[in-house]
Amino acid sequence: MDDRPNNLREMLAEAKNLSELMVDLAYASVYFDDVEMAGEVSELEDQMSELVHDMRQRCVLAVRKPREAEGMSSVLQVVSAIERIGNAAVAISRIVTHRLGIPAELIADLSEAAEVSHRVLVSDGSHMASRPVADFELPVATGMRIFAIRRGRQWVTNVDGDFIMLSGDVLFLRGSPAGIVRLRELAGAPMWQPPRQPEDPRVSDLDRAVDVLVEMKDLSEAAVGLAYSALVLGNRGLAAEVHQLESRLDDMNDRLEVWVLRSAKEDLDPSPLRGLLHLGKAAEDLGKQAKQMTWVVEQGESVHPILEIALGESDEVVVELPIASGCAADGRTLAELQLNLEPGFTVLALRRGQKYIYRPRGAQVLYAGDEIIASGPDEGREYLAARFGWQLLRDNETGDDELVPI
Repeated sequence: MDDRPNNLREMLAEAKNLSELMVDLAYASVYFDDVEMAGEVSELEDQMSELVHDMRQRCVLAVRKPREAEGMSSVLQVVSAIERIGNAAVAISRIVTHRLGIPAELIADLSEAAEVSHRVLVSDGSHMASRPVADFELPVATGMRIFAIRRGRQWVTNVDGDFIMLSGDVLFLRGSPAGIVRLRELAGAPMWQPPRQPEDPRVSDLDRAVDVLVEMKDLSEAAVGLAYSALVLGNRGLAAEVHQLESRLDDMNDRLEVWVLRSAKEDLDPSPLRGLLHLGKAAEDLGKQAKQMTWVVEQGESVHPILEIALGESDEVVVELPIASGCAADGRTLAELQLNLEPGFTVLALRRGQKYIYRPRGAQVLYAGDEIIASGPDEGREYLAARFGWQLLRDNETGDDELVPI
């Protein structure tokens, strides 16, 4: 972080970005078995602790009258949930730093999760060195988007196209694993080989647990994203869905624990099973904190305006868009639309009728009347709306968006 935020609104936006960054790095450290990346999470924990302490001070000082206390209590509740999301990320990273053990097939299967994160060092003399981010159009060229850059001890979490990358910068990206090879070529990094399934036939018995954990990873990330969306949009339906996701994560972790305990008596090395338990518990905790954030919305109480403003002004915005009949997206799959490449949005959920589909895969077909909830860069909102058949108009007085059919 280059500049320390000075007011509560800026602090909340920074804390949201920081918590999401920590979760991304933590899961990526497990995927790459990268001790250095896991160490980054621990360092960010110190920044989060300072930020949370400052936010709580601001909340206390902001309450001048008894009637203001109720609204500010909801802000404190969100602050605590964000802090615990960071704690869950640290718990995931400790699987790597403390060498708790993780089955090799889980490492390989994580590459099939909805998205992967990657860390790459910009080398001296590479294509990227001393050039702006916009020159490379990374979402189009590689399918990956920069969500943070570390320069020395400083973090940049709001990376725009004019940002000049320098040799020695460490880029943190999220997107399709297919783009990692090209990305590393541009950065001048050594060749990378994705994790592979072990050949030992005895590990096939772990498939069930591995599949559960990969799904728990996707669901826990979706729960956090939808929780922030529910607060920004004030949507009780989304809050209820977060509640459902939390319940599913609880059930999945219970099944995982039973499976691990049963497998411990079989002819399996118990060391890697420790990591399974820790990863499952951390994913469950992420769901619990997502539910905690949305409690106010789910109860139908008003959300403090500063939460809607601050979380809506973070690096990524959340949009809720219906699909217009006859638009370019009607009847096409997410893989065909490639929204993660252009305009760089991730679909968190798809609502069809009264049901939600979380983290829909590329084969998911979109139809007129569906609604998507997606997160991505603010500058891509208008283009995304246009692909779904809408012109996005902003009311300068209220700040609200209006959808006009194209």
